[in-house]
Amino acid sequence: MKVKLFALCVLSFAASNSQLLAQKTVKKPNILWILTDDQRKDSNGYYNQITTGKNDSPLGYIESPNLDALAKEGVVFPNMYCNSPACAPSRNGILAGKYPHHSGVYGFEYFNGEAEFFTKTMPQIMVENGYETSLFGKAGYRNKSVDKKSATKKTEDLYKGFYQKYVLDTELERGGVTDWNKETTYGKVNGKSGKIDTRMQFFYPNNVKKSWTTEDNISDAEKAIKASVEKELDILYHNANDGEESTLIIGGVNSMPADKTLDGNILTEYRNYLQNQNKPYQSLLGDKMAGANTSKPIFTSLSFHFPHTPVMPPKEFRDRFKDKVYKIPAFDKKEELSKLPKQLVDLYNKLRIDGYSYEDKQQAIRDYYAFCAFGDYIIGKAIAEFKAYSKKNNQEYIILYTCGDHGWQLGEQGIESKFSPWELSTHTTGILVSSDKKAVPAGKVYDGFAEYVDIMPTILAAGGVDLKAKEYQFLDGFDLAEMYSNPQLNKDYIIGEINSVAGPRSYMRTKDFAFSMRPRPLNGGPGGRYKPNENVRWGLDAPRQEVQLAFYDLRKDPMERNNLANDKNYIALTDWFRTKLGNIILGDGRIECDWKQKNVYNTSTFALGADDKKIDIPKNIVPKI
Repeated sequence: MKVKLFALCVLSFAASNSQLLAQKTVKKPNILWILTDDQRKDSNGYYNQITTGKNDSPLGYIESPNLDALAKEGVVFPNMYCNSPACAPSRNGILAGKYPHHSGVYGFEYFNGEAEFFTKTMPQIMVENGYETSLFGKAGYRNKSVDKKSATKKTEDLYKGFYQKYVLDTELERGGVTDWNKETTYGKVNGKSGKIDTRMQFFYPNNVKKSWTTEDNISDAEKAIKASVEKELDILYHNANDGEESTLIIGGVNSMPADKTLDGNILTEYRNYLQNQNKPYQSLLGDKMAGANTSKPIFTSLSFHFPHTPVMPPKEFRDRFKDKVYKIPAFDKKEELSKLPKQLVDLYNKLRIDGYSYEDKQQAIRDYYAFCAFGDYIIGKAIAEFKAYSKKNNQEYIILYTCGDHGWQLGEQGIESKFSPWELSTHTTGILVSSDKKAVPAGKVYDGFAEYVDIMPTILAAGGVDLKAKEYQFLDGFDLAEMYSNPQLNKDYIIGEINSVAGPRSYMRTKDFAFSMRPRPLNGGPGGRYKPNENVRWGLDAPRQEVQLAFYDLRKDPMERNNLANDKNYIALTDWFRTKLGNIILGDGRIECDWKQKNVYNTSTFALGADDKKIDIPKNIVPKI
């Protein structure tokens, strides 16, 4: 772990003077941004109450008392959408304040800060505006530099220059301060550099570890360990690819008690940071750390692992769900797949769960919601610690909760995963709370669209940044607090894009319709099979069948089960959406970058201004229902 403290030699002076200094100079609020991983919107009762009038999910029982309480303290955004349904591009977009087509990050490629279009990240700007920044948990963005001599990627500290203090989930996992880890070791194999082994590791109380190799040469002894752990922890794997054995765990019970899981340890690291204000301390890994500096307002990104795979809730939470029976999402394989374009059929084949038994589907859903209930417990503790710290130091505070870096499907469209343009992969929810109720009122709901590009402007504005200043005009979103009070900021649609699993896919959603298309002809990124923005108009000009369109009329098909893109009554409307979305994501400042090079990119400008946030569909092409 890297050094994460500032000038420890002056901490004793800071500790003796910080309280008085804080009271005199700190006027900006402390800010806590909570982000979870792969969390569905309907795992939260407050969301279900707003949208259905019931606490439970449409699938069944859930628990979220702490987030339900938080929702009553501020403004809820039930119609929030991610701008990419995968961890890395979604989190990068938040960090950059940009849509994928403006950040140049569409999937799991490594970006670098050496391209001239690269702008300062959210935590960097917060530091410039007087904040101490910290990250506890998952970062998720992928950053590497470019060696100027050889123009090849060179790994360095991925988070240096972003957050000032941090403890990463990956560091805790590598150090064994976790419940589970999948560890790959590299070295010389037959004289060449390569992978030596990949091991599944489960950690238990009293420093007990059980592990086995995932390679084909697994010994009989390790096979026995594997079988024993799988039975003991009731492990359910995601075996989508024609029954091929997977290491992706979508059900089971945790080997650790709640407070000693990975998320429990992330919470402990955050708590230690707050409780050791103005003094040094040791992390759970034994690294030297510096506690919160009370002479400055603090901005913390608290990024939990739950309910990302492995989906293994602690026993005390799993037991509360063991007798619950859930509704299995409807899916008609023959009927639904027959109307999908090849790209979405390929996505289904890689992520499908519909072939599982009824009992396995029940376990997958039950353990997922139990894991979310555990996460609610952890979040409740984090919020209490943050409020206590702010009260102790006589500081106002802001809390922004974001329900997942994207969503998660539990059988809708036949898949258990994310990565899709469909509703459950992209639709999330958020809560904005302030101790100053004049800034953010309590008990309110904003029914309009919100997007993840709105997160960075919200946090910057809360920290006193003037979003109208010239240097912040690169931001694609709006301040959520201002959106609530200013109708001029209403959006008629949301957009997003991903290039992963099944290749490039972009999507647009309005109140009544959902549309997606293949925007680029080739899989992979620029610098490989094509140059940045080479043949950029392909998504608009290629034959209709090649662009692989999907279109849903949400007025009569809210679960997106009937693709109407080729229905004669919807062809004109589908093509209208193709033009609208294509102009935005291909021609309104699209950036494609060869990230393996120092500064090789291209900006497409053939449709500047296309992203006007307005939907003006000719009435004569909208079918009546």
